[in-house]
Amino acid sequence: MYQTYILKNGLKVIHEHVPNKAAYCGLIINAGSRDEREDEVGIAHFIEHVIFKGTTKRKAYHILSRMEDVGGELNAYTTKEDTCIYASFLPKDYERALELFADIVFDSVFPEKEIEKEKEVVIDEINSYKDSPGELIFDDFEELVYKGEPIGRNILGNEESVRNLTREQIFNFVHRNYVPQRMVISSVGDIDFSKLIRFVEKYFGGLSGETVPFGRHCPEIYIPQQKEVVKGTFQNYCILGNIAYDYREEKRLLLSVLVDILGGSGMNSRLNLNLREKHGLVYNIEASYTPYSDTGIFTVYFGCDAADLEKCLKLCRREMEMLYSEPLGLVQLRKAKTQAIGQLTLSAENYENTMLSIGKSFLVYDKVESIECLCKKIEEIDAGSLQQVAAEILDTGRQSVLVYK
Repeated sequence: MYQTYILKNGLKVIHEHVPNKAAYCGLIINAGSRDEREDEVGIAHFIEHVIFKGTTKRKAYHILSRMEDVGGELNAYTTKEDTCIYASFLPKDYERALELFADIVFDSVFPEKEIEKEKEVVIDEINSYKDSPGELIFDDFEELVYKGEPIGRNILGNEESVRNLTREQIFNFVHRNYVPQRMVISSVGDIDFSKLIRFVEKYFGGLSGETVPFGRHCPEIYIPQQKEVVKGTFQNYCILGNIAYDYREEKRLLLSVLVDILGGSGMNSRLNLNLREKHGLVYNIEASYTPYSDTGIFTVYFGCDAADLEKCLKLCRREMEMLYSEPLGLVQLRKAKTQAIGQLTLSAENYENTMLSIGKSFLVYDKVESIECLCKKIEEIDAGSLQQVAAEILDTGRQSVLVYK
C-alpha cells in the first residue's frame, strides 16, 4: 500500500512500507536531456556527474563516502525526461540519505576545477559508447526518427558540446529545472511514514515554492526514414520501428503486452522463436517500447551476418503483419496474459525498481496503480484490441530502419 504527501512548496512524497533489511530512496526530477537549450547539449547528464563534486559544506570525497561509510550505495542516472539521485541503505540511515540528497541537489557549488576534470571523464564515456554499436544504434535511431528535435539528441551530448559547457550554464539549468514542483521523493523501506515526512520537511520544506515556467516542444509530424551507416563492424546491426503512444495514452498497456508477445524478454517471443530458434540467424533479437510525455517509440533490434540482413528484415515484418492481419486465438491470448501478469508480479519483488517506478508514476500521474489493478486490466484485454493496436503501431509501411554495416 502506497502512502503519499505533498509539501507546501509542491514537492511530492510517496512511500511503500516493507519490513525489509534494506531501504531504497530516490529524488526524481522531471528534467532531462530534452529540456536542454541549443547551447546546452549534454548538460543534463553532465550535471549528474558534477553534482557529486562539492557542496557548500562537503567536498567530493565526503559526498561519496557519506552513504558508503554505513554500507550504503549512492547513484544517479539521466534520461531524456528525468534525472534521479537515489540510494540503498539500512533503514536506520533514512535521515542521512535525505539530508545528503538535499545537500547535493540544492547546495552544489560545481567547482570550476572539477568541471574541467569531469569533462574528460564524460568525453571518455562518449567515446566508449561509440565502441558499443549495439547500444549506440538505439540513440542514433531516435535521432533519425526525431531529426532536429531536442528529444532526438543523444543524452551524453558530443565532445564539442561537452567541452563548451560552462559553470554559469550549469547553474542556469539547475535554476530552471531543479524546482520542488517537478520533484518527487520515492521510498520503499522499513520506516514509519510520519517519521519519513518529518525528515523530508526538515530538509526540503524550506525550499521555495515559486513556480518556474515549464514546457516541452512537441515533435513535428513523423516521416519514416531509411538509413545505412558504414561502421566496419563484424556483423550488421539493425533497428526498425515507429513512433508510438505517449505515457498518458490508455492503449500503452496494450502495446506493452503486444511488444512482449513479439519480442519481449522471454525466450518464447515470436521473433526469438522464429529468427533464432527456427532459422539460427541471430544471437539476440528484442522488441521494446518507450513512452515519453508527448510521444513514444517502438523498436525491434537485432544483429546478424551481412548476408542475412534482408531475410531477417523480411521475417520480422512478417511476424508484425501476422499480429495485425488476424487476431490472437484464445489459447495464445491466455498465454500472453498469463506471461505478462507473471512478469509484472515478479518485477514488483525488486524493491529498488519498485521505488523508481512508483516515484515516476506519482510524478507523472499523481497516483500509482496497484499490481492488482494492472493485472485486472491485463485480464480484460481482448484479441480485437490488441489487433487494433498492432495495426496502428506495427504497420510495416510506417517504419523507419537504421542499419550499421
